[in-house]
Formats: sequence, C-alpha cells, structure tokens
Amino acid sequence: MLYSSLGCVLVVLFHLGYNTDQVTAQQVTAVIVWLFYGLFALGLFRLVFSMVVARKVGVAHYGGLLLAVYFLFVALGRSNEHPLLSFLQQDEWIYLGIFAVFLSELSKNSLFFDNFYFNPTILFVISFLVLILVGTLLLMLPKTTWQQPLSFVDALFMSTSAVCITGLSTVDIATRFTGFGHTVILVLMQLGALGIMTFTGFFGYFFAGGFSYKNQLMYSEFLGHNKVGSVISTLLKIIFVTLIFEAIGAIFIFFFIDSAMFSSTGDRIFFAVFHAVSAFCNAGFSLASGGLHHPLFRYNYELQVAVAALFIVGGLGFGIVFNIYTFVKRWIVNVFKRVIHGQPFTYRAWVISFNTRLVVWTTLALFIFSTITTFILEYDHALAEHPSLWGKWVAAFFTGNSARTAGFNVTDTGGLSFPMLLIMMFLMWIGASPGSTGGGIKTTTFSVAVLNVLNLARGKDNLEIFGRKVSGDSVNKAFAIIFLSFFAIGLTILALSITDGNQGLWAIAFESFSAYATCGLSVGITPQLSDAGKVVLTCCMFTGRVGMLTLLVALIKNTKNRSYEYPQEKVLF
Repeated sequence: MLYSSLGCVLVVLFHLGYNTDQVTAQQVTAVIVWLFYGLFALGLFRLVFSMVVARKVGVAHYGGLLLAVYFLFVALGRSNEHPLLSFLQQDEWIYLGIFAVFLSELSKNSLFFDNFYFNPTILFVISFLVLILVGTLLLMLPKTTWQQPLSFVDALFMSTSAVCITGLSTVDIATRFTGFGHTVILVLMQLGALGIMTFTGFFGYFFAGGFSYKNQLMYSEFLGHNKVGSVISTLLKIIFVTLIFEAIGAIFIFFFIDSAMFSSTGDRIFFAVFHAVSAFCNAGFSLASGGLHHPLFRYNYELQVAVAALFIVGGLGFGIVFNIYTFVKRWIVNVFKRVIHGQPFTYRAWVISFNTRLVVWTTLALFIFSTITTFILEYDHALAEHPSLWGKWVAAFFTGNSARTAGFNVTDTGGLSFPMLLIMMFLMWIGASPGSTGGGIKTTTFSVAVLNVLNLARGKDNLEIFGRKVSGDSVNKAFAIIFLSFFAIGLTILALSITDGNQGLWAIAFESFSAYATCGLSVGITPQLSDAGKVVLTCCMFTGRVGMLTLLVALIKNTKNRSYEYPQEKVLF
C-alpha cells in the first residue's frame, strides 16, 4: 500500500509541477481519478479484512474509517451535480485524498524503529535534511514558478528557509511562485515548524493503533519529556493546539482583509490560511509583495494585531501554553464552584511551573522593551507614515516583537535607523522560548545568563530564581549555547565577507543574525547575494534551526558513564 500510494503521489506531482501540455494534462487527470478510486478500493478491502480478523473496531481502524468516509464523500460529489456537493467536484480534493493515504502509510512505516537503534538527535537532524531535499526538488519543478524554474541554489535556499521557518527569500514569492509553489511553501513551513517526526509520530499512532515501548522511549527523548507514558498525549496536544490556533487565526485574518483585493473567495481563504500558518510557525513568509508593509496592509491594524497574536502564542512554546491553560482552567472551575455551589477555593502550589514563570516574565520584559524603544527611536522615521497614535503604537509593538524570530514587517526594514537595527539584531539573537516554533538562543538561555552574571556580581555561588536553585548544568548549557551562537554567526559573517564583501559589513552582519535566529528580516541584500553567499546563509539557517549544540551532541556525544571523578581545581579569571 505504501508503494502504491507513493506511485500515485508521484503522478500527482508530475501533473501539478511538471506537466504543461493541455492534452496530456486531461489524460493524466483521468488517470489520477482512477488511481484515487483504486486506492479507495484497496484501502477499504484492507480495512474490512482487518476489522473481521480483529472482530472489533480499534484505534488502528479509526483513521481508515475517516479516509473511507472522505473517499465516499468525494466520489459522491463528483458523480452528483447537486449544488450542495458542487465544491467536491474540484480535483484538489482528489489530490488531498491521495496525499492523505500516502501520509498515513508513511507514518505507519515510520514507527518500525524497533528493528534498529536511532540516536533521536541524529534522527532529528536527518529528518530536517530529508525534508529540505524533498522541498528543493519540488520547488525546482517548472510549474512551481510563473517564469523560468528556480535554480538549484535558489530552490535549496527557499526550501531551507521554509523548513527552518526563517522567511529569508532570494525571490519574491508573491509574484514568482504559482499556487502550487505557494502550497509547497505552506506545507514545508508547517512540517518544519513542528518537525516531520511529530507529524509521522501522530499519524503513525493514529493509523497503526499504538506505540511500542521502544517507540515511546525514542519519542520521549525526541520531545524532551521525562515521562515515557506522556508521549502520545503530548503529540496529540501539539497537533491539536497548532491546528486550533491556526484555524482561529485564519478566521480572523479572513474577516480583517478586504474581499475586493481577491479574485475569488478561494484566494481569500488561502491568503488567510497561509498567513495564519506562517505567523503561528514564526516563518514570516507573506503572499503580499513587500510583506505586510504592502500599501494595502500597512494601515490594517486589526490584521496586524491578529498576526502578532499568532506569532506571540507560537513563540511561547507548547509546554508554556499547556501550563497556562491548566492554570486558567483551574481558576475558572474554582470560580464556577464558588459562585454556583458556594464551595471554597482549592489552591495547589506551583500550578504555574518554574519554566513558565521564567518564560512569561522574560517575554513580558522583552515586549515592553522592544515596543517602547521602537516607538521612541522610530517615531519620526519609520512610524511617521502612520497618522494616528494608535497606529504608531501597533506598528511599534508589531515591529519590535516581530524581530524576535517572527520576521514579518510593517515598516521598511532597510529604512530603519541604525540604533533600531542594532536593537533588532539583539532581539533576533534572543529569539523565542524553548519548545516553540521560533528560533534564537531562547528567552530562558538569555535570562539565566543575565541573572547568573548578576549573581556572580553579588558574590553568590548558586543561582536562585523564584525560590528555586537553578542546576549547574543548566547554567553551563546556557553559556555554551551563547558561545556557540556567536561562533556560528561570526563564522557566517566571515564567510559572507569573502563571498559578498561588496554588500557591506553592516548588511552582512544583519543578514547573518537573521539567518541564525531564523527570523527572516532583511535589509534587502538577500536576492543580490552570490550563489556561494546563498549557500553560506543556507547552512547558517539550518544550523540555527537545529541548534549548534544539537549538532555537536549528534556528532560527538559520549554515552559512556565514568564511575570516578578527577580532583577539583579553580581556574583564575
């Protein structure tokens, strides 16, 4: 079934991305329809046989039943001209069904890790490399772009930028890419933000019917969870929370944009969905030329607030969102019991975890700092084009906080003042929070490093935050991440100064910080870089996304445990 669905996917990709002849297109479309029905018949036969053998409907059958219902609805819509089913007559529903079958089969096969041992860190890196390679091949197809196909270097750069949710672009995706190309970018962003392993693990569990213990152990290391039993629930929460927030954001964006700007309702829906996914994933890609600084969106403050809310929630991290949800839920239940039943409040210590407190306070401080500094420094510059005080504050809030890995712009980045660009580099370097869709060194790394410096200045040996002692390995890891980030960024600046020194050191430095932090803001030199310079930035984006420390752990991790310790010495500083 896997190879059958893979063959169908290749036929669909040939039709969508390569075939330009009208006669051949009609013939291939007819073939795809028959392949669609063939997959349905094969899948239905296997599903019924499995249910007869098992004599019950289990978790492994739910996905197959949903696919069967989907196939029946599409088949009914294509054979019936009833107005309510007319929307199902579009070929896109067939393409979606074929890809859904392939994804389900691929996910089930991805769970067969019991036969070999994989270092989860290496598997994490390899999954990104494979996704980038597949995205590169798709973006090189002729029908991906309106004009001539992308070169290998440009396709590799764009694929890496989408998978690493950076947002840097060597071409204008609004005008260069077709609808198929935009869809490829959209899928790469979604898979890159959450990780291909998250999706395959989720769908694999859903369609295969469960995880083995070894699968759970591997995914617990992959997700960074200590409790093996919580792997399945964590995967479910991550997928559902992502889709819910993106759906809500898409609805708001849909109503905040003018329908007169689009030729059809379908284009308007796709615009809303694309920007909702791009915002929540902190990718920064936009279907408008010049981003949200486009004249049609520059003064649409409701749209800017909706986009900002999405990339802020996406940048908090799933663990933080879950913890805040638990806290809010408990208080709502307490208030309900107090008002309705007169029961006293029930308190629990540390409902808000230590990491949530640290992330929220650090993020709040960065919100205030970035907004106020942007408002003050750009009041007479970039913000001067906004006539109202409300518009200036919204643009200042959006610009300052988008610099922390979101990558959207409502101002001309190249026209910002020098102090503002310097602050934006600082904000890009910090980035979002751990476990989020954003990049950078992370807010917790920055706060632990700063507080430890202040702690050393006070003459204390132990770092204490919120009544808790921070472990020594956490402090060591924070400073290691900071050192490695500067090393990677410095190496990128050095390489770009060799390949594209004519662009100027300041522009090169800004581009390097943006690439490593997977932010995507640019002063406009990305399309002008040489092929060698684009490859350098591609490597920088990949390193920033997976993490320099992660790469080192994957390559040189020593798993041997020593049962002895050397005598301790103090180093002079």
